[in-house]
Amino acid sequence: MTDLFYDIPGNPRPDGGVCGFLTARDGKKFRYAHFPPTARPLNGTVVLLAGRNESIEKYFETIRDLAARGFGVATLDWRGQGASDRLLHDGARGYVRSFDDYERDLEQFFSEVVLPDCRGPYYLLAHSTGALVALLAAPSLVNRIRRMVLMAPFLALAKSPLSMQALGRFASFCCGAGLGRLYAPGGRDTRKAEPFDQNKLTSDQRRYERNSLLYETYPQLAVSGPTLAWIRAASNAIARAQEPDFMARLQIPMLLVAAGADAVVSSYAIEAYAARLRVGSMLTIRGARHELLQEADIYREQLLAAFDAFVPGSDAPVM
Repeated sequence: MTDLFYDIPGNPRPDGGVCGFLTARDGKKFRYAHFPPTARPLNGTVVLLAGRNESIEKYFETIRDLAARGFGVATLDWRGQGASDRLLHDGARGYVRSFDDYERDLEQFFSEVVLPDCRGPYYLLAHSTGALVALLAAPSLVNRIRRMVLMAPFLALAKSPLSMQALGRFASFCCGAGLGRLYAPGGRDTRKAEPFDQNKLTSDQRRYERNSLLYETYPQLAVSGPTLAWIRAASNAIARAQEPDFMARLQIPMLLVAAGADAVVSSYAIEAYAARLRVGSMLTIRGARHELLQEADIYREQLLAAFDAFVPGSDAPVM
Protein backbone atom coordinates (compact mmCIF):
# COMPACT_ATOMS: atom_id res chain seq x y z
CA MET A 1 0.00 0.00 0.00
CA THR A 2 1.23 3.53 -0.77
CA ASP A 3 -1.60 5.72 0.57
CA LEU A 4 -0.59 5.42 4.23
CA PHE A 5 2.13 8.04 4.07
CA TYR A 6 1.65 11.66 5.18
CA ASP A 7 3.16 14.11 2.69
CA ILE A 8 3.87 17.80 3.14
CA PRO A 9 5.55 20.31 0.79
CA GLY A 10 9.30 20.00 0.97
CA ASN A 11 9.20 16.47 2.38
CA PRO A 12 8.19 14.12 -0.43
CA ARG A 13 7.99 10.40 0.18
CA PRO A 14 10.93 8.45 -1.28
CA ASP A 15 10.26 6.55 -4.48
CA GLY A 16 8.97 3.00 -4.35
CA GLY A 17 7.90 2.96 -0.70
CA VAL A 18 5.54 0.27 0.58
CA CYS A 19 3.56 0.98 3.74
CA GLY A 20 1.26 -1.19 5.83
CA PHE A 21 0.24 -2.31 9.30
CA LEU A 22 1.06 -5.34 11.39
CA THR A 23 -1.17 -6.56 14.21
CA ALA A 24 0.73 -7.48 17.35
CA ARG A 25 -0.23 -10.38 19.60
CA ASP A 26 -2.11 -8.05 21.93
CA GLY A 27 -4.18 -6.68 19.04
CA LYS A 28 -2.37 -3.35 18.69
CA LYS A 29 -1.52 -2.30 15.14
CA PHE A 30 1.75 -0.65 14.25
CA ARG A 31 2.75 0.92 10.95
CA TYR A 32 5.76 -0.14 8.94
CA ALA A 33 7.33 0.85 5.63
CA HIS A 34 10.15 -0.29 3.40
CA PHE A 35 11.89 1.43 0.50
CA PRO A 36 14.13 0.12 -2.29
CA PRO A 37 17.68 1.30 -3.04
CA THR A 38 18.10 3.76 -5.90
CA ALA A 39 21.76 3.10 -6.72
CA ARG A 40 24.20 0.24 -7.20
CA PRO A 41 25.95 -1.74 -5.92
CA LEU A 42 23.13 -3.17 -3.83
CA ASN A 43 24.42 -3.17 -0.26
CA GLY A 44 21.56 -4.73 1.69
CA THR A 45 19.00 -3.15 4.00
CA VAL A 46 19.24 -0.63 6.83
CA VAL A 47 16.67 -1.14 9.57
CA LEU A 48 15.94 2.41 10.78
CA LEU A 49 14.57 2.80 14.31
CA ALA A 50 13.26 6.23 15.29
CA GLY A 51 13.15 7.84 18.71
CA ARG A 52 10.25 8.80 20.95
CA ASN A 53 7.67 11.06 19.28
CA GLU A 54 9.01 10.41 15.80
CA SER A 55 7.33 8.99 12.73
CA ILE A 56 8.38 7.43 9.45
CA GLU A 57 7.90 10.72 7.58
CA LYS A 58 10.48 12.50 9.71
CA TYR A 59 13.15 10.30 8.13
CA PHE A 60 12.21 10.65 4.45
CA GLU A 61 15.38 12.67 3.79
CA THR A 62 17.57 10.08 5.48
CA ILE A 63 15.83 7.25 3.62
CA ARG A 64 16.69 8.94 0.33
CA ASP A 65 20.31 9.36 1.47
CA LEU A 66 20.58 5.66 2.31
CA ALA A 67 18.83 4.60 -0.90
CA ALA A 68 21.38 6.61 -2.89
CA ARG A 69 24.09 4.59 -1.14
CA GLY A 70 22.60 1.34 -2.42
CA PHE A 71 20.68 0.44 0.73
CA GLY A 72 17.05 -0.48 1.06
CA VAL A 73 15.45 0.87 4.22
CA ALA A 74 12.91 -0.78 6.52
CA THR A 75 11.34 1.19 9.36
CA LEU A 76 8.32 1.36 11.66
CA ASP A 77 6.34 3.62 13.96
CA TRP A 78 6.61 2.39 17.54
CA ARG A 79 3.32 1.50 19.19
CA GLY A 80 1.78 4.55 20.83
CA GLN A 81 3.21 7.07 18.37
CA GLY A 82 3.22 8.09 14.73
CA ALA A 83 0.40 6.39 12.83
CA SER A 84 0.50 3.28 15.02
CA ASP A 85 -2.26 2.53 17.51
CA ARG A 86 -2.25 4.71 20.59
CA LEU A 87 -2.30 2.97 23.95
CA LEU A 88 -4.40 5.38 26.01
CA HIS A 89 -7.73 7.10 25.44
CA ASP A 90 -5.75 10.36 25.40
CA GLY A 91 -3.44 9.42 22.55
CA ALA A 92 -1.26 12.50 23.07
CA ARG A 93 0.31 11.02 26.20
CA GLY A 94 3.55 9.13 25.69
CA TYR A 95 2.87 5.70 27.14
CA VAL A 96 4.12 2.15 27.04
CA ARG A 97 3.63 -0.65 29.52
CA SER A 98 7.11 -2.07 29.09
CA PHE A 99 9.92 -1.81 26.56
CA ASP A 100 9.38 -5.56 26.14
CA ASP A 101 6.43 -4.54 23.95
CA TYR A 102 8.74 -2.53 21.68
CA GLU A 103 11.08 -5.51 21.46
CA ARG A 104 8.27 -7.88 20.53
CA ASP A 105 7.03 -5.48 17.84
CA LEU A 106 10.57 -5.27 16.45
CA GLU A 107 10.85 -9.05 16.40
CA GLN A 108 7.53 -9.34 14.55
CA PHE A 109 8.63 -6.64 12.12
CA PHE A 110 11.78 -8.62 11.35
CA SER A 111 9.95 -11.89 10.93
CA GLU A 112 7.04 -10.63 8.83
CA VAL A 113 8.56 -7.74 6.84
CA VAL A 114 12.34 -7.43 6.91
CA LEU A 115 13.37 -11.04 6.36
CA PRO A 116 10.81 -11.94 3.67
CA ASP A 117 10.64 -8.61 1.81
CA CYS A 118 14.03 -6.89 2.17
CA ARG A 119 17.41 -7.81 0.72
CA GLY A 120 20.22 -8.77 3.08
CA PRO A 121 22.68 -8.27 4.59
CA TYR A 122 21.01 -6.24 7.31
CA TYR A 123 22.34 -3.28 9.27
CA LEU A 124 20.71 -1.15 11.93
CA LEU A 125 20.61 2.62 12.40
CA ALA A 126 18.75 3.81 15.50
CA HIS A 127 18.15 7.05 17.37
CA SER A 128 17.66 7.78 21.09
CA THR A 129 14.81 5.61 22.41
CA GLY A 130 15.04 3.48 19.27
CA ALA A 131 18.74 2.95 20.05
CA LEU A 132 17.84 1.72 23.54
CA VAL A 133 15.36 -0.74 22.05
CA ALA A 134 18.06 -1.86 19.61
CA LEU A 135 20.45 -2.52 22.49
CA LEU A 136 17.83 -4.59 24.31
CA ALA A 137 17.08 -6.59 21.17
CA ALA A 138 20.73 -7.06 20.15
CA PRO A 139 21.22 -10.53 21.69
CA SER A 140 18.32 -11.88 19.63
CA LEU A 141 19.51 -10.09 16.48
CA VAL A 142 23.03 -11.55 16.49
CA ASN A 143 22.42 -13.80 13.47
CA ARG A 144 20.45 -11.15 11.59
CA ILE A 145 22.14 -7.76 11.99
CA ARG A 146 25.79 -7.35 10.95
CA ARG A 147 26.47 -3.91 12.41
CA MET A 148 24.61 -1.29 14.44
CA VAL A 149 24.97 2.50 14.54
CA LEU A 150 23.30 3.93 17.65
CA MET A 151 22.78 7.69 17.62
CA ALA A 152 22.42 9.51 20.95
CA PRO A 153 21.18 6.33 22.70
CA PHE A 154 18.90 7.06 25.65
CA LEU A 155 20.84 5.80 28.67
CA ALA A 156 20.27 8.77 30.99
CA LEU A 157 18.78 12.24 30.81
CA ALA A 158 21.09 15.19 30.28
CA LYS A 159 21.74 17.40 33.29
CA SER A 160 19.08 15.69 35.38
CA PRO A 161 19.48 16.12 39.16
CA LEU A 162 18.13 12.57 39.53
CA SER A 163 19.56 9.35 38.14
CA MET A 164 17.40 7.13 35.96
CA GLN A 165 17.30 4.68 38.86
CA ALA A 166 15.88 7.36 41.18
CA LEU A 167 13.42 8.52 38.52
CA GLY A 168 12.38 4.91 38.03
CA ARG A 169 11.73 4.40 41.74
CA PHE A 170 9.63 7.56 41.88
CA ALA A 171 7.69 6.56 38.75
CA SER A 172 7.14 3.03 40.07
CA PHE A 173 5.74 4.44 43.32
CA CYS A 174 3.36 6.65 41.38
CA CYS A 175 2.31 3.79 39.11
CA GLY A 176 1.62 1.67 42.19
CA ALA A 177 -0.68 4.45 43.37
CA GLY A 178 -2.60 4.33 40.09
CA LEU A 179 -1.00 7.47 38.63
CA GLY A 180 0.94 5.88 35.78
CA ARG A 181 -1.11 7.54 33.06
CA LEU A 182 -0.35 11.04 34.29
CA TYR A 183 2.38 13.09 32.67
CA ALA A 184 5.75 12.81 34.35
CA PRO A 185 6.80 15.97 36.23
CA GLY A 186 7.38 18.72 33.71
CA GLY A 187 5.43 16.84 31.08
CA ARG A 188 2.46 18.33 29.29
CA ASP A 189 0.69 18.47 25.95
CA THR A 190 3.54 19.61 23.72
CA ARG A 191 2.18 18.74 20.30
CA LYS A 192 2.50 22.38 19.24
CA ALA A 193 6.14 23.01 18.38
CA GLU A 194 8.07 25.56 20.38
CA PRO A 195 9.85 28.42 18.58
CA PHE A 196 13.02 27.36 16.81
CA ASP A 197 15.27 29.48 19.03
CA GLN A 198 13.96 27.63 22.10
CA ASN A 199 14.36 24.09 20.79
CA LYS A 200 16.96 21.62 22.11
CA LEU A 201 16.82 19.20 19.19
CA THR A 202 18.63 20.76 16.22
CA SER A 203 20.50 23.86 15.12
CA ASP A 204 19.08 23.54 11.60
CA GLN A 205 16.11 25.88 11.21
CA ARG A 206 14.98 24.50 7.85
CA ARG A 207 14.76 20.91 9.07
CA TYR A 208 13.19 21.98 12.35
CA GLU A 209 10.47 23.94 10.57
CA ARG A 210 9.90 21.06 8.13
CA ASN A 211 9.34 18.65 11.02
CA SER A 212 7.15 21.16 12.83
CA LEU A 213 5.01 21.57 9.71
CA LEU A 214 4.60 17.80 9.51
CA TYR A 215 3.05 17.64 12.98
CA GLU A 216 1.06 20.84 12.50
CA THR A 217 -0.43 19.41 9.30
CA TYR A 218 -1.01 15.95 10.78
CA PRO A 219 -1.34 16.38 14.56
CA GLN A 220 -2.44 12.75 14.83
CA LEU A 221 1.19 11.75 14.25
CA ALA A 222 2.51 13.70 17.25
CA VAL A 223 2.97 12.66 20.87
CA SER A 224 3.38 14.93 23.88
CA GLY A 225 5.43 14.39 27.02
CA PRO A 226 6.00 10.97 28.59
CA THR A 227 3.79 9.57 31.29
CA LEU A 228 5.02 8.21 34.59
CA ALA A 229 4.44 4.70 33.23
CA TRP A 230 6.71 5.46 30.25
CA ILE A 231 9.44 6.75 32.59
CA ARG A 232 9.17 3.58 34.69
CA ALA A 233 9.41 1.41 31.57
CA ALA A 234 12.41 3.37 30.27
CA SER A 235 14.19 3.19 33.63
CA ASN A 236 13.70 -0.58 33.78
CA ALA A 237 14.96 -0.92 30.21
CA ILE A 238 18.09 1.14 30.91
CA ALA A 239 18.82 -0.88 34.04
CA ARG A 240 18.58 -4.12 32.06
CA ALA A 241 20.81 -2.79 29.26
CA GLN A 242 23.50 -1.96 31.82
CA GLU A 243 23.57 -5.31 33.62
CA PRO A 244 27.02 -6.92 33.24
CA ASP A 245 25.51 -10.27 32.23
CA PHE A 246 23.42 -8.58 29.56
CA MET A 247 26.35 -6.58 28.19
CA ALA A 248 28.42 -9.76 27.99
CA ARG A 249 25.85 -11.12 25.53
CA LEU A 250 26.28 -8.24 23.09
CA GLN A 251 28.12 -9.59 20.05
CA ILE A 252 27.06 -7.32 17.16
CA PRO A 253 29.73 -4.70 16.34
CA MET A 254 28.27 -1.32 17.18
CA LEU A 255 29.16 2.33 16.89
CA LEU A 256 27.69 4.68 19.49
CA VAL A 257 27.48 8.29 18.31
CA ALA A 258 27.00 11.05 20.86
CA ALA A 259 25.94 14.62 20.11
CA GLY A 260 28.42 16.94 21.77
CA ALA A 261 25.80 19.59 22.64
CA ASP A 262 23.02 17.14 23.54
CA ALA A 263 20.58 18.67 26.04
CA VAL A 264 18.19 15.70 25.97
CA VAL A 265 20.22 12.57 26.76
CA SER A 266 23.50 12.30 28.62
CA SER A 267 26.59 12.05 26.42
CA TYR A 268 28.57 11.14 29.54
CA ALA A 269 26.37 8.08 30.06
CA ILE A 270 26.93 7.06 26.43
CA GLU A 271 30.69 7.39 26.84
CA ALA A 272 30.65 5.34 30.04
CA TYR A 273 28.57 2.64 28.38
CA ALA A 274 30.79 2.47 25.29
CA ALA A 275 33.84 2.04 27.52
CA ARG A 276 32.30 -1.13 28.95
CA LEU A 277 31.45 -2.68 25.58
CA ARG A 278 33.64 -5.42 24.12
CA VAL A 279 32.18 -4.96 20.63
CA GLY A 280 31.58 -1.22 20.55
CA SER A 281 33.28 2.07 19.82
CA MET A 282 32.21 5.66 20.24
CA LEU A 283 32.25 8.89 18.26
CA THR A 284 31.28 12.32 19.57
CA ILE A 285 30.16 14.93 17.04
CA ARG A 286 31.14 18.14 18.76
CA GLY A 287 28.60 20.95 18.70
CA ALA A 288 25.73 18.78 17.47
CA ARG A 289 22.38 18.67 19.22
CA HIS A 290 20.29 15.60 19.99
CA GLU A 291 18.66 14.84 16.63
CA LEU A 292 21.77 14.10 14.60
CA LEU A 293 19.95 13.19 11.39
CA GLN A 294 17.88 16.39 11.62
CA GLU A 295 20.93 18.54 12.30
CA ALA A 296 22.73 21.12 10.16
CA ASP A 297 24.79 19.66 7.33
CA ILE A 298 28.08 20.36 9.10
CA TYR A 299 27.06 17.84 11.79
CA ARG A 300 24.79 15.56 9.80
CA GLU A 301 27.46 14.88 7.19
CA GLN A 302 29.85 13.77 9.94
CA LEU A 303 27.26 11.25 11.07
CA LEU A 304 26.75 9.95 7.54
CA ALA A 305 30.51 9.74 6.99
CA ALA A 306 30.83 7.68 10.17
CA PHE A 307 28.03 5.43 8.94
CA ASP A 308 29.77 5.00 5.57
CA ALA A 309 33.03 4.06 7.28
CA PHE A 310 31.44 1.64 9.74
CA VAL A 311 28.80 -0.10 7.63
CA PRO A 312 30.57 -1.95 4.81
CA GLY A 313 28.70 -3.09 1.75
CA SER A 314 31.50 -4.98 0.04
CA ASP A 315 30.19 -8.34 1.27
CA ALA A 316 26.72 -7.79 -0.16
CA PRO A 317 25.79 -9.54 -3.40
CA VAL A 318 25.72 -7.27 -6.44
CA MET A 319 22.81 -7.88 -8.78
